[in-house]
Amino acid sequence: MSRPGLQVALLAAGWAAFFWLVSAQELWARTLSRLFPGVSTPVYERNTLWELTWQHLSLIGVTMALVLLIGVGLGVWATRPQGRAFLPLVNNLTTVGQTFPPIAVLFLALPLVGFGAVGAVAALTLYALLPVTRSTVLGLQGVEAPVLDAARGLGLSAAQRLWRLEVPVALPAILSGIRTALVLTVATATLAPMVGTGGLGVPIIAGLGADNLALILQGAVPVALLALLGDFTMRTLERRLTPWAS
Repeated sequence: MSRPGLQVALLAAGWAAFFWLVSAQELWARTLSRLFPGVSTPVYERNTLWELTWQHLSLIGVTMALVLLIGVGLGVWATRPQGRAFLPLVNNLTTVGQTFPPIAVLFLALPLVGFGAVGAVAALTLYALLPVTRSTVLGLQGVEAPVLDAARGLGLSAAQRLWRLEVPVALPAILSGIRTALVLTVATATLAPMVGTGGLGVPIIAGLGADNLALILQGAVPVALLALLGDFTMRTLERRLTPWAS
């Protein structure tokens, strides 16, 4: 089997093992009961780990869709002639989201959007915008001026230069920024229950409140695995889409 094929096979096996693990509620109960025999509640009982995982994945999915739409869109617009004057402003605005700790961003969003999933998604989106926007700007600015001049000389329109020349050159940087944003979102989404929504942060926060390490592990282990799988998925995608940059 070729190396790319092996990576895809390992990735598929990793995701299959992850979903099997989070669906094995009884296995978690038995394992955590043995590890922490003195704990009366070794697993979170209000929701199954499977339900909490899908809530977490839903938060991540909606957030990353918005981050891609807004972050890449801002990066492209700020490198066009009509938006280049606003590039410093775009950089400053996207930096604001990471100036504060994640929990502060979540609570700052509450007066605007209130408690619940909407507030969590808004805060997570703001927090994850910086790496995507910045990598898009840096990638598009990496196209050398003589190459752009040659494309104009060949009669390519602005849209053709963007999609046929600039985006392919910038794609490795853009994908790298998306990978960073994804891992940030997976980790930061564990704080979402503090503003009234679900996810794998629910047992972590419950465990912290009750000084229950078993509950903390029930949320923390899947989050760590999810972050590793998300990073590996994006690295595999980068190698498939940008083989010249590998």
